[in-house]
Amino acid sequence: MPRIADTVTTADGSCPVTLHTPGGDGPWPGVVLYPDAGGARETFRTMADRLAGYGYAVLVPDVYYRDGDWAPFEMATVFGDDAERRRLFGMIAKVTPDIMASDATSLFDYLASRPEVGGESFGTTGYCMGGRTSLVVAGRVPERVSAAMSFHGGGLASDDAGSPHLLAEKMRAAVYVGAARNDRSFTVSNGDTLDKALSAAGVEHTIVWYPAEHGFAVPDNAPYDEAAAEQHWDAMQSFFGTHLR
Repeated sequence: MPRIADTVTTADGSCPVTLHTPGGDGPWPGVVLYPDAGGARETFRTMADRLAGYGYAVLVPDVYYRDGDWAPFEMATVFGDDAERRRLFGMIAKVTPDIMASDATSLFDYLASRPEVGGESFGTTGYCMGGRTSLVVAGRVPERVSAAMSFHGGGLASDDAGSPHLLAEKMRAAVYVGAARNDRSFTVSNGDTLDKALSAAGVEHTIVWYPAEHGFAVPDNAPYDEAAAEQHWDAMQSFFGTHLR
């Protein structure tokens, strides 16, 4: 799939991005793919290539661009290395809901300006931290999001004031949540809370519990599960095909 490396001007600087498009003529529906806590890297660019192959223009942003030229994380070992774990969580803490929304507006404006992209409303998807970002953006920038997906996302229905479930009444997008089993960051109880909030707000939504662990969809994560990952690809093809076409 064709890739373009570029930067998007935001309120806080320049965010490196890659834009992945199908072969052939566009324009295509646009999707922002938010990486997990490990940030933008080749694994996610390869995933964006696959999603682009379904007929989408897919944007992968460096959500940590405020940290400059940051050193990549080794996802197989980062959580067992105290120094790297502290660095990771320090960077995560800086990506607040306000920042997610501000950056998303710039990313959407960029997509709308591209000749490869059609429309003014887009899809979002994400993994782990990016799964939360996807739903936060759907609630904070609702007029720009038609379909929002989250895979093994954490903190989707927490006690935090920035929890996405508190934004349900503002969402206009259809929502799909692919949850992991035994996930302390999104428990069955959290799922019930999110379901009730979305239902009360009249949001079209689906919550699916995958028989796999947190990180199941991302190839360089230790809990990667090929069968569950293929299920998630089928879900993305179906969900975006329904709500972005």
